[in-house]
Amino acid sequence: MIKRIIRVFCFLICFPFLFPTILIIHPVLAQKEKKEILIGSHLPLSGALAMAGVEQKWAYERAVEDINQAGGIYVKEYNKKLPVRLVVIDDETNPGMAAAVVERLIKRTKIDLLLSGCTGAHGVIPGMITAEKYKTYYHGSVLWVPDFLKHKFKWSTMYFFDMTQGGSLAFEVWNSLPKDQRPKKPAVFEEDTYDGKQLGDLWIALAEKYGYKIALRESMSMIKTKDFTSQILKAKATSIDAILLMANTADTVKLIRQMKQNNYSVKFFHGWKGTWATEFYKALGKDADYIFCDGFWSEDYPFKGAKELGKHYYNDFGKQSVGVGMYYALCQILWQAIEKAGTLDSEKVRQAVLDNTFETVNGMVDYDKRGIALFPLAEFQWWNGKQQIIYPIEYSQLQAMPAPPWVER
Repeated sequence: MIKRIIRVFCFLICFPFLFPTILIIHPVLAQKEKKEILIGSHLPLSGALAMAGVEQKWAYERAVEDINQAGGIYVKEYNKKLPVRLVVIDDETNPGMAAAVVERLIKRTKIDLLLSGCTGAHGVIPGMITAEKYKTYYHGSVLWVPDFLKHKFKWSTMYFFDMTQGGSLAFEVWNSLPKDQRPKKPAVFEEDTYDGKQLGDLWIALAEKYGYKIALRESMSMIKTKDFTSQILKAKATSIDAILLMANTADTVKLIRQMKQNNYSVKFFHGWKGTWATEFYKALGKDADYIFCDGFWSEDYPFKGAKELGKHYYNDFGKQSVGVGMYYALCQILWQAIEKAGTLDSEKVRQAVLDNTFETVNGMVDYDKRGIALFPLAEFQWWNGKQQIIYPIEYSQLQAMPAPPWVER
């Protein structure tokens, strides 16, 4: 009995000294128990942007699979490599849902970091605003530079291309050709949306810079019943020989079919947004040959892993992609930044993104102090069911080909 009283007395005397030690040791033990890096993302897996969202999700999942096959990411804070686990929730192409999903990922799922949603106003901006509220790093993309800068985000970064550089593609391609092959009377066809009008204004401004004058500008209504005969007949009467088009895939397919029905073709048809998808070529078949499309990336780029990524995508979907490389590169940047930061702390990982240069399947990436990194947009031309890279010129395998009249194809 006396011995027991002595033991209790000794414990009570020593406890104040032991308690701080317990507090110090406990977090260390918790740190060592970290078993994975939890990355969250919100993507439009339903709604208007579902096709793009599915492709983006594939690229993220492929990047996670590849890094985990390599053993994971070494994090100095935990003194070990940790596997990555990706949690993707459908934001339904809805800005309000995007904000709610990001909040859920942060508060309930307890993700460590966030990967970008799809397109500015539909998902990325609401996601970034919510991440800002909770001081969680949002590794973003698919957002125009002015829209990113307007919000003065401190917990996000942006990896995309500059609209002016993207709008210049057609003019760069035209000016790479002999003068007698260049168009004489280009036209702008734009969908009746904010992005359509913005790009239309930009084309008109850039045309003069490159030595061209836009001879016709036509708006394409977003109503369900689509008949573009009036625009086509105006272009035909004006002798338009090149079209710069901003429209979705379905409208672009209808426009080209109606052009053929009216026996009207142009030497150069450049599509933004609507002509890159494999579904576009499937819908038109050989009628899609000669048509140009924009793209974020090419499997023909001479960068490490580009060709292999293209093969994986083709094996899974039986078609090409001109976008997955950008999303895969976004992951590569984040994986490298985590290792360089040596921690999963949002502020420190973001700073590592700003302070370093990264090797990716989309080339070398270097962010500026504003949190922005840009890459050169690519231009392709459909030929025999394949998107042949035309620009950047140094990576091109084919010179741009003017389209002959329909009767000569």
